Amino acid sequence: MKEDTMFNTKAIGVAYYTALGEKNIEAVKKYLHPDIQFTDPQEKVIGREAVLNAAKVFMGIFKTLTIRAKFESEDQAMIVYDVEIPGLSKNLHAASLLSFQEGLISKIELFYDSRGLGKQN
Repeated sequence: MKEDTMFNTKAIGVAYYTALGEKNIEAVKKYLHPDIQFTDPQEKVIGREAVLNAAKVFMGIFKTLTIRAKFESEDQAMIVYDVEIPGLSKNLHAASLLSFQEGLISKIELFYDSRGLGKQN
């Protein structure tokens, strides 16, 4: 195992998404690398402050975030979760591939089916 991966990526990923689900922006911040890159099907954001701003917007949208599964492999972790967003016909199912540097999340690749984002009639 490389020295750079001497930390528990799964535990850090779970702690990050738990803080996000609790809408605790200060806790979220402590897990992010200064040069973090975030990508999802709609945007790419670079830098801790920009990612924190995106997280704040996301926190204002969802009601609950529930972790369903978690996996790790060397310097990456995968967190699968459901998000309850008021006004949507069903929960958003998402998965995030997290990459790490120096024990911090350096990259978040978020995957979800945007067809599920239609509003409930």
